[in-house]
Amino acid sequence: MKVLVINGGSSSIKVKLMCVEKKECLYEITKSEVVDYDKSLQEIFNELDLEHIDVFAHRVVHGGDKYSTAKLIDDECIQDIESLSSLAPLHNPVNLRAIIYIKNNIKNVRQVAVFDTAFHQSIPQVAHTYALPYEFYEKYKIKRYGFHGTSHKFLSHKGAEALNKNIKDINLISLHLGNGASICAIEKSKSIDTSMGFTPLEGLIMGTRSGDIDSQIIFWLEKNTDLSFEDISNILNKKSGLLGIAGKSNMRELEELYHKGDKLAILAINMFVHRIRKYIGAFKEILENVDAIIVSGGIGENSHFIRSLIFKNITDIEDTSASYNQISKNENKIFVIRTNEELQIANETYELLK
Repeated sequence: MKVLVINGGSSSIKVKLMCVEKKECLYEITKSEVVDYDKSLQEIFNELDLEHIDVFAHRVVHGGDKYSTAKLIDDECIQDIESLSSLAPLHNPVNLRAIIYIKNNIKNVRQVAVFDTAFHQSIPQVAHTYALPYEFYEKYKIKRYGFHGTSHKFLSHKGAEALNKNIKDINLISLHLGNGASICAIEKSKSIDTSMGFTPLEGLIMGTRSGDIDSQIIFWLEKNTDLSFEDISNILNKKSGLLGIAGKSNMRELEELYHKGDKLAILAINMFVHRIRKYIGAFKEILENVDAIIVSGGIGENSHFIRSLIFKNITDIEDTSASYNQISKNENKIFVIRTNEELQIANETYELLK
């Protein structure tokens, strides 16, 4: 089965054509700084023989509490994705745009949605419920949904492979560290807690997102400044995090500034690392015993410097082409594993349709 996986970001499109049976990527392209989404999609499709593609599969960030598995896209599914766009404003609208573009321009083709939130449907009520009036959960479904689910799920299986153990017999902590960042506690193959919450804003410090803050700050700003709630939401999602502290969201640039002694770059990186270490400690306590910690994502996979700040006494990676690398030799096993969300999406699409 040939699955064209479309992974749309807030300003980028990553496309991979996957042969599921061979676990092989036949074609891939990433377009960055996308201005015209439809035009960029058409340019990509012009390079492909669409008649030999069996199904188009989309990474969709927010699926609410309705979708715990991949879903063949129909009009109801499209409406659901649209209704959840306010909860994932950087991603759901562009995910939906790709779906609608294909629906309108490529006839008689199947489309599947694989939701970032699906893997986290197993989080128990004690962890997913916010300490708000309980009617908010009952009436509005306000709860911790979690994100990066396709990545964390993929990493859990690769972690079991690295340990040479059955996935149902191990506990893992997985770190997806990129411009968006999250951490997940995985118990016997199931997500039981994660740092992102009702939206992708909660949790770790990210490229442009604030992560955890005192929510009362929002109301103080609205009352005491000229900022509207919409302005504040935009600041928290697009102008905070590493960018807000140091003026840059690119970790490579921040590392260069760090080593030059730039005070704000040093502060931003130390804050980023501190928040990660804080969550690792909390999730170790929740899981009681941890078989391994997995580090992944653009920053996690590529920055030895950041890994060395998070963990003590680790070794550098010698074989960067390997599917996983162990960087600790003591009892606390730590692996760097290259995530492959597109392969996970293709596999889940295959399981749905076969």
